[in-house]
Amino acid sequence: MTDDRPSNAPSSQVWGEETARRYDETSAEMFAPEVLGPTVELLARLAGSGRALELAVGTGRVAVPLAERGVPVAGIELSESMAAQLRTKVDADRLPVVIGDMATARVPGDFSLVYLVFNTISNLLTQDEQVECFRNAARHLAPGGRFVIELGIPPLRRLPPGQLSAPFDVSEKHLGFDTVDPVTQRLTSFHYWPEDGHHGRSEHRYLWPSECDLMARMAGLELERRLADWDGSPFTGESTSHVSVWRKPAE
Repeated sequence: MTDDRPSNAPSSQVWGEETARRYDETSAEMFAPEVLGPTVELLARLAGSGRALELAVGTGRVAVPLAERGVPVAGIELSESMAAQLRTKVDADRLPVVIGDMATARVPGDFSLVYLVFNTISNLLTQDEQVECFRNAARHLAPGGRFVIELGIPPLRRLPPGQLSAPFDVSEKHLGFDTVDPVTQRLTSFHYWPEDGHHGRSEHRYLWPSECDLMARMAGLELERRLADWDGSPFTGESTSHVSVWRKPAE
């Protein structure tokens, strides 16, 4: 099967109408108050009195409640179907969205906060595109502004010698497995929902916190802090994810 997309097209998967329609339902655990509350709280504090930009805003899981907190929020989203789902929750005057690639698309004006949640930077499948995503975030930031990402730690420690797949969720409602290529840093997540037989997969390029820091430095950003989660818990060698904050130096 050939890829007929233009050579300059982003490598990210474009979520279609069916995936977009089911997205909130299949990600229901990410809408839980104990997950979403600390996320919005920290982002609101970091945005302060300024504007916030969400890269890959999706259906607005974070952007909508952040806007309801009084933070002016805009978004960039590659999938028109995902953006259409967001529009069922809030209009364009309240939360404007630019359809485009998060590594290159531009939203007018400066922002005090740019953020990426739920492992979304890994949807860019090349290192070059991930570097450009950091640079694009930096272009949108006012001096002193911050770029925040939420990203899982690659699951290599869970792989026995010679094994290249590992479960990340085994429950009555959902089965999830990751396969890993440690050479290309490509990870494929497979999902199955037994209740209705629905299944899907998503492609990722995983990256380590140190690799993120190098990309940030290339974009002119400085690491301010790294947490294990939105609740402020410390990042350690046992952490399975990180929330990292980089700052654009004040002029």
